[in-house]
Amino acid sequence: MQKLVLFICLITTLSACAQPGPPVNDAAYIKANYTKYEYQIPMRDGKKLFTSVYVPKDQSKKYPFMMDRTCYSVAPYGTDMYKSSLGPSPKFIYDGYIFVYQDVRGRWMSEGIYEEMTPELEEHKTNKDIDEGTDTYDTIDWLLKNIPNNNGKVGVWGISYPGFYTTTALLSRHPALVAASPQAPIADLWRDDGWHNGSFFLVANFGFYPGFTNRQDDKPTQRPGKGFEPGTKDGYDFFMKMGPMKNTNDKYYKDTIRLWNEMIDHPDYDQHWKDRNVLTHLHDIKTAVLVTGGWYDAEDLYGAINTYKTLAKNNPATPVYFAMGPWVHGGWSRGPGDHLGDVDFGGPQGPHYRDDIEFKFFSHYLKGTELNIAPINTFETGTNQWKTYNTWPPKNVEEKQLYFLPGGKLSFNAPASDKDSYDQYESDPANPVPFVADRNETMDMQREYMTADQRFLADRKDVLSYQTDVLDKDVTIAGNIWANLKVATTGTDADFVVKVLDVYPDTAANNKFTGAGVKMAGYQQMVRSEPIRGKYRNSFEHPEPFVPGKVTPVNFELQDILHTFKKGHKIMVHVQSTWFPLIDRNPQTFVNIMKADESDFKKATHKIYTSKEHPSFLKVRIME
Repeated sequence: MQKLVLFICLITTLSACAQPGPPVNDAAYIKANYTKYEYQIPMRDGKKLFTSVYVPKDQSKKYPFMMDRTCYSVAPYGTDMYKSSLGPSPKFIYDGYIFVYQDVRGRWMSEGIYEEMTPELEEHKTNKDIDEGTDTYDTIDWLLKNIPNNNGKVGVWGISYPGFYTTTALLSRHPALVAASPQAPIADLWRDDGWHNGSFFLVANFGFYPGFTNRQDDKPTQRPGKGFEPGTKDGYDFFMKMGPMKNTNDKYYKDTIRLWNEMIDHPDYDQHWKDRNVLTHLHDIKTAVLVTGGWYDAEDLYGAINTYKTLAKNNPATPVYFAMGPWVHGGWSRGPGDHLGDVDFGGPQGPHYRDDIEFKFFSHYLKGTELNIAPINTFETGTNQWKTYNTWPPKNVEEKQLYFLPGGKLSFNAPASDKDSYDQYESDPANPVPFVADRNETMDMQREYMTADQRFLADRKDVLSYQTDVLDKDVTIAGNIWANLKVATTGTDADFVVKVLDVYPDTAANNKFTGAGVKMAGYQQMVRSEPIRGKYRNSFEHPEPFVPGKVTPVNFELQDILHTFKKGHKIMVHVQSTWFPLIDRNPQTFVNIMKADESDFKKATHKIYTSKEHPSFLKVRIME
């Protein structure tokens, strides 16, 4: 409750700051200056989608539409019940827009059957050929014809799942849709929220689907989902006692949640998931786009980065902007965005995005105001500076390799010895490496894990560590990182987790966000991390076992960063094979892990090679 009160106070404060003059309460202003309407808008196949529309009472001028399509409810319902905030940020409320909120097909008060990340169609030959693109097209057409005093222009925005619906709005290709901002958008459900390179993100998904599943039929409802109450915050203990993944149904869900079963039934990147990859459809886009994400988005970092890259590549004549700040999932939309956990970002970074990038983007394309923003606006962590570029990744970078060397060394110089050196560790599924220091806070994802100090793992024998000498100059990495491992295992499957850390000097001082009992001196800040399920090393669609004892390349992407490892710091890399319960446990035998038995789980010894013949390294882009 205390957090809720603080959040409400924060929103009120931000709203006051958005408008010159005396403080104004957003909710009171909305009620005084907007009229709310509710409609069931017909789609081409006859289904109707529930839509709330907030229209300015001042009808002396025409207004553009700002629309958010969501699977999370447009509540509150009833024309006398108003939202306490409208639009992407409070500044929009006072500038005047027609705000539109719509329950997507099959959710809440809209008709139809819900499909998770509805597969998009390239062709729509009949009225039965529907998807989120056609639903958006039909909605825009209806709004233009039925809501008076509009200026004929539509903008769409949304965060997370609504970010996906914003991306699919582009596929409507409606001429009135002139601006869209997919923010932390899901782009490929298998890769974004489900499996990171084949490793299943357990805590992010297990508790989500019961609460998300408020209906599985075509009957509109305002009833929320029941959720799941584990009775503990200790996810490490809970999931260890749960046992193999099949027990999620045997013990808890009893095959009653269709969307969860789709996860369980499709562990490989098969046609079910390929159909839900919206990136393959992002061509022939004319709408101006602002893609937004956070460097520390634990949910949809992949979606933001790859939605931008795909749009920019496939639509070179279309204005496509990219903004990435030091935020968690959706952290740019409200609040200061000034820190994450113990890490200080040098002041509030959210207001700059909301006022100087997002608001100006929509105002320009919907109202014709001036636009003076760079194509790429990215926050450089480590130095805490905003940087602008014309392309992402920037052009002035040099590809280099950071090699793992014997003795726990990390260097830009390749291993010189012909000796077939390696480091090894035993990975035990019965004693997995925790992903945060406090196991009592592991029932949820704990977004702070993405910058958390990794010194709590110093005594783990199943975590390898490699680090550079103290840096004699700043080293800035810009763009994606690729792990190129040479491994051997005694098992037939294994996960490999690679974490890139920024090691602070012993002279580093605490900041105002440093937690109790924490010292920033020697802090090992995680900068980027990713796992891979080894059986997917050659194909996400066709898994294959390891040959025990055989040296095998395992290459995978750690995604993009813009981070400066400052002079006096060190670069460190961790390699491990469990990360629990952030990801589920790999039995280390080649089986369908979603249907594995307890007897399938085995200890295994993994080798990471550090030799000239079998080098392991990170491929990085260094700013010149």
